[in-house]
Amino acid sequence: VQLQASGGGLVQAGGSLRLSCAASRSVFARYAMDWYRQAPGKQREFVARITTGDSTTYADSVRGRFTISRDNAKNTMYLQMNSLKPEDTALYYCHVTGREYWGQGTLVTVSS
Repeated sequence: VQLQASGGGLVQAGGSLRLSCAASRSVFARYAMDWYRQAPGKQREFVARITTGDSTTYADSVRGRFTISRDNAKNTMYLQMNSLKPEDTALYYCHVTGREYWGQGTLVTVSS
């Protein structure tokens, strides 16, 4: 199983970034997918989920600012992050729901 996250970077507060997660076709077609994040010194936390039927779930801390989506033709999941805050700074990981499959993480740094 391959999960390749990308798109992180340094952005000022209020800015936007879009993360991508390219997944193996065998996984992408069958499972819901998640984004998690881990800030320095903190535990990994759930950010958002999208099912194969495009139902979405968000953590309260990002609802209304982040949008999760998936492109089945490209086997890729996205996380559009708007109105970024310094507290959004973290390593962002893609994950296969219910499985121990994790991407390598992409770093998002939001400066104040």
